[in-house]
Amino acid sequence: MKLENQIIKLKIKLRIAQRESKFQAGFSLLELLIAMFILIILLSVAIPTYRTSVQHARETVLKENLWQMRRSIDQYAADKGRLPESLQDLVDAKYLREIPKDPITEESEWQEIQGEDPNSFEGEQGLTSVKSLADGEDSNGTPYSDY
Repeated sequence: MKLENQIIKLKIKLRIAQRESKFQAGFSLLELLIAMFILIILLSVAIPTYRTSVQHARETVLKENLWQMRRSIDQYAADKGRLPESLQDLVDAKYLREIPKDPITEESEWQEIQGEDPNSFEGEQGLTSVKSLADGEDSNGTPYSDY
């Protein structure tokens, strides 16, 4: 009788263990689908936000690069008494370390605006401003070439 009771208890424990192992075996298909659906929703919100922030950062860097180059042109003109002939003159005279890259086109090419040098008595030409060669518009609808 004792042996039979022990066998019955062992069978009951075995059944309980089998039931518990079924519940701990892994995720059901429904749980995986729900998790994937939530992940897709989060990604559909995060990716456009990321792209917008990257584009805004590029526009900000473009404005800063243009401002720095224009400021260097003004400093060069004030120090030398004449406008530089090109951006390379600013680099050679150490007003810029290097010609910065346009963050939109990712190239170091800029539209150099030449004009009459107000410091020259002979009506010489010089670099008066710099603009981007990038096509398209910023997030506010302003063309990059108008910066």
